[in-house]
Amino acid sequence: QVQLVESGGGLVQPGESLRLSCAASGISVSLSRMGWYRQAPGKERELVAIIRTSDTIDYSDSVKGRFTISRDNAKNTVYLQMDNLKPEDTAVYYCKATRGIVYWGQGTQVSVSS
Repeated sequence: QVQLVESGGGLVQPGESLRLSCAASGISVSLSRMGWYRQAPGKERELVAIIRTSDTIDYSDSVKGRFTISRDNAKNTVYLQMDNLKPEDTAVYYCKATRGIVYWGQGTQVSVSS
């Protein structure tokens, strides 16, 4: 059974940082395409960052230069380091694993407000 468990969300002020974690079980993060997506109220879910099995990485233009996706194969965990957070980053953040089949985590709330 595949499980993706996100953690690390919270309420922060603009300019602050958070690190999200996605702990995987039942699937190898090193053998899967792993991604972070987010969904703000009233909006569609959108891609934030992905890391492929080849270690190539892509970011959405809105987070490029501020967010960093990484992978710890030994811990079977994917991270999203978010720096210089802005109010428009407020959303539920989801972890996604793709290896033939797509799996989603339950999401973690990130709120950026002064």
